[in-house]
Amino acid sequence: MNLNHILLFLAIVSPLLVLARAWRPSAPYRGWRFAAVVVLALTAVAWLLRPDASGYVGGVAWFLLLFLPTLALRKITQLAAQGDYESAARLGSAIQILHPTTELREQVRSFRNLKSHATHSGTLRSVSPDDMATSTRGSQLRSAPAVFVLIVVNMLAFLYEIYAGGWNDPDVLHRIGAVESDAVVAQAEYWRLFTALFLHAGFLHLGFNLFALYVLGPPLERSIGTIRFLACYLISGVASSAGVVALTEIGLIQPAQLVGASGCIMGAVGAWAGLLMRHRHAPFAKQRLANIGLIVAIQIAFDLSTPQVSMAAHMCGLVAGFFLGLLLAPRAAAGGGDPGWSY
Repeated sequence: MNLNHILLFLAIVSPLLVLARAWRPSAPYRGWRFAAVVVLALTAVAWLLRPDASGYVGGVAWFLLLFLPTLALRKITQLAAQGDYESAARLGSAIQILHPTTELREQVRSFRNLKSHATHSGTLRSVSPDDMATSTRGSQLRSAPAVFVLIVVNMLAFLYEIYAGGWNDPDVLHRIGAVESDAVVAQAEYWRLFTALFLHAGFLHLGFNLFALYVLGPPLERSIGTIRFLACYLISGVASSAGVVALTEIGLIQPAQLVGASGCIMGAVGAWAGLLMRHRHAPFAKQRLANIGLIVAIQIAFDLSTPQVSMAAHMCGLVAGFFLGLLLAPRAAAGGGDPGWSY
């Protein structure tokens, strides 16, 4: 995988998504428009001058102007929910260097007023259970043991790849369990459909998959339970591998060596879609389904523009996860209440 290409894709798609959302009349923080345009402009200039380094330039701009402010604003919200207005105002003032918007300045001013009021009154408001849930949302792995175990297993498997001779050696990957159509079909090595899910073609491949698992996995595990989540993850992955083998055998795709947890990750995305379809009348279900559709569209665009990436594996995992989501979706609470998703 080419890091410059990946960062270039991110530096173009992410600002475009920000612009699409921030240009709505009711969208808050319209200052995101300016930041997104700056990222796109810097990326375009870098591409004209140095195409081979434009992804790195755009990636740095995206990280500083969009990603860091997003993380900071979430932290500010958590601090305010806990009544720590002083820390919220201080962090807001710091992030204004990267995100100098009127909305953020007004928010910082409000936090300072609230801090002053709380100081004079001698009390801070108590933290409710909902606030505690918000403040601990960053510690996602504490409530998602299966995700934690899967991350550790993937990391240990990658260390074993290094010990066995390297992730970039096809012979090594073949020996330790990569999916290859001939080996699975002609030699009946069906175990490869499973072992390949824990192998990765480099640090970048591993990092992206583990980050996606960290983001998407915990809320899904909390929604459907640990055992069901593990079943969804593993079955989607095996179905992804089996789908690639089947498509190769009938000649729709070219034979290739396949490794990675991407099919499992797309299975989690599909499971979210299936779960939301089962409870499409729940609050915000349609909005969340639209977000899932956007993730799928971005993944397809990335697959089409990136060599050595298996769109077939991703789509097979997605479809398998969707049907598993329909089957494993918990029943709504009596009276049609919200199942309590935190996605």
